[in-house]
Amino acid sequence: MKYIRSKLSRQLLCIIVIIFCLVFISLGVLLPRALLPFFENNLYNYLRQPLSLMQDEIPNRQLGTEIGYLYLYGRNTIVSSNLYDIIPSDSIDEIVARMTDKFGKFKYNEQTYYYYKLESGSVTKISLTNDTYINQTKEQVLYTILPIVFITFLIVALILIFWSGVIVRKIEKLKNKIDHIDDDNFDHSVDKIKIDDEIKSLALAIEDMRISLKNQEEYRNQMYQNISHDFKTPLTVIKSYIEAVHDGVESEEKALQIIDEQANKLEQKVHSLLYLNKLDYIKDYKNITLKQVDISSLINASIEKFKFHRKDIKFTLNVDKNAKVYGTEDLWETIIDNMLGNFMRYVEHEIKITVKPNKIVFYNDGPKIDEDLLEVIFVPFRKGMKGEFGLGLSIIKKTLNLMGYDVAIKNLKKGVSFIITKEGK
Repeated sequence: MKYIRSKLSRQLLCIIVIIFCLVFISLGVLLPRALLPFFENNLYNYLRQPLSLMQDEIPNRQLGTEIGYLYLYGRNTIVSSNLYDIIPSDSIDEIVARMTDKFGKFKYNEQTYYYYKLESGSVTKISLTNDTYINQTKEQVLYTILPIVFITFLIVALILIFWSGVIVRKIEKLKNKIDHIDDDNFDHSVDKIKIDDEIKSLALAIEDMRISLKNQEEYRNQMYQNISHDFKTPLTVIKSYIEAVHDGVESEEKALQIIDEQANKLEQKVHSLLYLNKLDYIKDYKNITLKQVDISSLINASIEKFKFHRKDIKFTLNVDKNAKVYGTEDLWETIIDNMLGNFMRYVEHEIKITVKPNKIVFYNDGPKIDEDLLEVIFVPFRKGMKGEFGLGLSIIKKTLNLMGYDVAIKNLKKGVSFIITKEGK
């Protein structure tokens, strides 16, 4: 497809020319036609008034040149001296035959004529004129209206041209801003736009987008760095123990144990990354069917997995019988496992889980979370408590959002609560 390149100023000029042509056509052609009935009514009144004042004879000395008169006495016809100047004709009867109504108009020799009849006893008085009055009235109206409209249109056009110039300059600034969106040395300030209109809103939106892109770039770089560090640590440990075995400073049995532990950690991190990508895929393609799940069974099954790691922890589960939880068993199992796995690192003596309608509360009596961490704790590979990196909490939030839930953290007097609620509730 071929696109036509045209500047806004040129487009506006074309629009102004088109509007001027439309106004000219409207005033020069359509307006006179629209006003024609009004002009004709005035003309009929103009023809009628002399007839009501005239006697039974035509006072030729009082006649003007624009109106002619006919008096009909039975078959006799008397005409004014100026009638043939108004309508040249060899047959008065032919003219009278065209006057079928009380008043009206007719065509004769390609010219329009107007007449008015008045019955006065046995005499029929007729006044007659051509379309000169109509044409003169049209001209007077146009000569009066056109200059006013032209001057008004010219002023409006100048205002539009000035306004369009301001708009074009603003758009050019926005274009430059977008062209330099990744240039931190460019002046991205929008304070110079004084008028708070849609263009300023667009400029603010572009600035927000620029800041968001910049933050995303910084986050991506930081995440890559943290991922590299998090993956490098177990690999370094594995490599060190392999070298220690080769050098004979460590036994193979202990080295294999450590290598197996580090390999499991590395495998878990890889699975977590793959799961995050899976969540993004499911979100993009909406490849999920939500149904009611037995949350009590899922929580009890997860508790059974973790309670043997630390037998000193007390697990408490309270489930409201009216509570209904929707999602899939796999996604809720992932959420609960990651939540309890996170709790196991910080809990002191008790983990309590409470399920209510539209709310699930996970509580542990471990240390409070720093206020600075609360805003970024769900961001993947952000450094958390004790300087650790992880994906567990990020997986929890993304999975919950996928099913229409949200999660918030609340520091209590003793311990921390993770509160899961249905979005919009």
